[in-house]
Amino acid sequence: MSNAARFLPLIVTVAILSWASAYPVVRIALRDLPPVPLAAARYAVAAMLAGGWLAWARPPAPARGDWPRILACGGIGIALYNILFNTGEVTVSAGAASLLISAMPLIAALIAVAVMGERLSRWGWAGSLCSFAGVVLIAQGQVGGVALGSGATLVFAAAVCGALYTTLQKKLVLRYGALSSICYILIAGALWLSPWLPQALMGLRGAPVRCWASVLELGIFPAAIGYAAWAFVIGHMGAARGAGLLYLLPPATLVLAFVLTGEIPSARTLVGGAIVMAGVVVTNTYGHPGRQGRRTAATGKSAVTAKE
Repeated sequence: MSNAARFLPLIVTVAILSWASAYPVVRIALRDLPPVPLAAARYAVAAMLAGGWLAWARPPAPARGDWPRILACGGIGIALYNILFNTGEVTVSAGAASLLISAMPLIAALIAVAVMGERLSRWGWAGSLCSFAGVVLIAQGQVGGVALGSGATLVFAAAVCGALYTTLQKKLVLRYGALSSICYILIAGALWLSPWLPQALMGLRGAPVRCWASVLELGIFPAAIGYAAWAFVIGHMGAARGAGLLYLLPPATLVLAFVLTGEIPSARTLVGGAIVMAGVVVTNTYGHPGRQGRRTAATGKSAVTAKE
């Protein structure tokens, strides 16, 4: 076993816990900062770290023709995703938000069917319907329910943005690698959010220590270290094997939400989450004819989503 492989379990833990921490920590930061300025502050931190890594590693610069795709990824997968997600988490619990976002790979698969001509088997469609039933069940238990503009629908819209981003960034990852791609995309996302950065800085001037700590944690761990760790995991395990580990995200989020905020998920949320996860597993495992076992979440999470 190589020295790098020995550290693989630790690095997997770092990646999962980093991403899972975003859900409760966003809830904490929202006590002192509005949703969009919070996103601007968080990704300003992440962009500085990304710029530092690019200056140190000096990877090949993207071709001119790839910059529109990078800007689109930053606009949809970072800026719009976080605007919707942060606004939704004002009323949606951290645990429920993580379970709603867990439908993202399923949405990505459906986008591939609609746009890229891929096919889903009967199992795939059954899994899709199962997951969306779980999403509705979770949403009905949140403030505003499934009404347009409610927190739950905003979080689900963020999941759609994440799924679109998953599709958009695949070519960038193939050309430049996961880590280089996410660095360029983080910087692009920070630029899209920069109009709200002055408001964020004004809010931080009088904010308590917990707010500063939350912004730094969100910028350093979920948005930077989490993706770097995941790039290492995918490099050593492969996309298909690594994808299965992503099912640990919602349980890890539920535990961290309880530890950090005292949040206890309702029975409706837990049941709905189990239904969502079951549908995602069925669709990703049996939903693609001739390609059983493929996990569409893996490539996206290697350079996505913040989603988290």
